Amino acid sequence: MTPDARPSAAIAVFAKAPVPGEVKTRLASVLGADAAASLQAGLVRHALSTAVGARLGPVTLWCHPDTSHSFFARCAAEFGVRLEAQRGAELGERMRHAFEPAWEARTPLLVIGADCPALTARDLESAAAALRDRDAVLVPAEDGGYVLLGLARAVPEIFVDVTWGTAAVLAQTRERLAAARATWTELPALWDVDRPDDYARLQREGLLAEVLS
Repeated sequence: MTPDARPSAAIAVFAKAPVPGEVKTRLASVLGADAAASLQAGLVRHALSTAVGARLGPVTLWCHPDTSHSFFARCAAEFGVRLEAQRGAELGERMRHAFEPAWEARTPLLVIGADCPALTARDLESAAAALRDRDAVLVPAEDGGYVLLGLARAVPEIFVDVTWGTAAVLAQTRERLAAARATWTELPALWDVDRPDDYARLQREGLLAEVLS
């Protein structure tokens, strides 16, 4: 792909502060709270490295519960990203707040979490390219959610009345996209790291050392 043909999109990385006992709680039962928090930190850094390495546009780290944790300041310095605090009582509201500036600027935006180390810079490039002629792009998660959502225009309806954190999220998002008469495409499904089986897969596929490096 020539430089002029490269797609362009801003990227927002959503992440929780790596506080022991408050992140990766389902993995803490087998790893311990401190190791689970270290894994969270590694996943966030890996996601930022992927996002910055894609060279699609500005990358912002959206921090939960706010930007005050020293880990976030280190990430900003290391990766050259801007920090923003997540705002809203539930995930849909927080995502909508992240998209609103992009909608006002008419800038395509990709939102990713920090739980999918299988997501690559090439995936981000493909997603950005899809927004050239689609309103939305999704990378489904194998558990029924999604690991990436990209929007080229405002479709606020997709964040309303979604049962976040369940296997119904992807199907409900598709329904809302269709109801809004939005065009969208879906890239191949990926997996995220949340349960002990996912951690075993992380080891098996050789990604653990990369995440913790």
